[in-house]
Amino acid sequence: MSSITNKPSVYTQLRDKAEAQLQAGTTTTASHWSVGVDALRLLHRLSSDPDHAEDALKLLHELQVHQVELDLQSEEIAANERILVEDLALYRRLYDCAPFGYFLIDFDGKVVQCNHAAAELLGVDIDGLDGQSLDAFVLADSRPRLLALLQRVAQSGTRESCVAETKGHPQDARHVQFLASMPPEGEHILLACCACASPDTPCQ
Repeated sequence: MSSITNKPSVYTQLRDKAEAQLQAGTTTTASHWSVGVDALRLLHRLSSDPDHAEDALKLLHELQVHQVELDLQSEEIAANERILVEDLALYRRLYDCAPFGYFLIDFDGKVVQCNHAAAELLGVDIDGLDGQSLDAFVLADSRPRLLALLQRVAQSGTRESCVAETKGHPQDARHVQFLASMPPEGEHILLACCACASPDTPCQ
């Protein structure tokens, strides 16, 4: 309800800003704004009639104000887009360079997305993880725990964790703690993970 109530004030502010720029001559569009053919014909017809010359001036002013409003909106959209691009780049860097591993897993247990730390924990290249079943990268003894974790979180939406041992040569095998949660949209499961010395010790 409040958003609907606020709309007229936003439009009023935009018009006031456009009016102020036209009066001050600071608008960047005052010298090159364009008018449609139909509007030009109407302006010509009105201005040719002394009884409607004032109406022509009012219409011309309205068209100028409207043009400035459109350009102000365009500038605001462009500025917001730059901010969004910068924010996206920042969060992408934070995600890619985080010291903890992050996985986005679908409800079939397949990797949708992961960061570099996650791929490093599994000892594989990041490009080889997309679409792969996450349980394929842990030892057989650990697989039921990881699958049970994903199933519980998918069903309940609660945050839970488990420790699984990743595959590899004996000297490369490591315990990884997985912390699973459900994002608000509920389309995937989010896994945060880190290496730990044993099932009984916290992340390192």
